[in-house]
Amino acid sequence: MNNNPVDKKIIEKIMGNKKYKELVGKRSRFAWILSAIMLVIYYSFILVVAFAPKTLGTKIFAGSVISIGIPVGVLIIVLSFVLTGIYVSRANSEFDALTHQIKEETK
Repeated sequence: MNNNPVDKKIIEKIMGNKKYKELVGKRSRFAWILSAIMLVIYYSFILVVAFAPKTLGTKIFAGSVISIGIPVGVLIIVLSFVLTGIYVSRANSEFDALTHQIKEETK
């Protein structure tokens, strides 16, 4: 790491910026909320597999080879992509705008 005093001044200026603190707080809260949502979804699925396996093993309709568990598993995977897309969308709009403002104020 470079111990250049100019770099330290810039870092101190950024870390003291109100918008930087806002960015870090908003981004952290949002990431934790999305992570919690995904964990609840995933572990709910695992709990159903562990304690009520027949529920997911039920056939979609009589004579079908596909059980309810297959679309539910696919839905969980799709939801993880959707949540990632939500994060990226917010990061590209709100978080990037704050980052740009912080850069401009730091110049």
